[in-house]
Amino acid sequence: MAHQISDACVSCGACASECPVEAITEGPSAYVINADTCVDCGACVSVCPTSAISPA
Repeated sequence: MAHQISDACVSCGACASECPVEAITEGPSAYVINADTCVDCGACVSVCPTSAISPA
């Protein structure tokens, strides 16, 4: 099950640089996680400064 990014995202990019499979990209107003690519490792969760990332 992939993770998701909430509206609390401030588009800092910390999560994208931490993702080992490049499943996180910048969307129009916040970063988004591609559920088909995400391997559910959780590496992005610990680096998010606003706690915007959680399991889907």
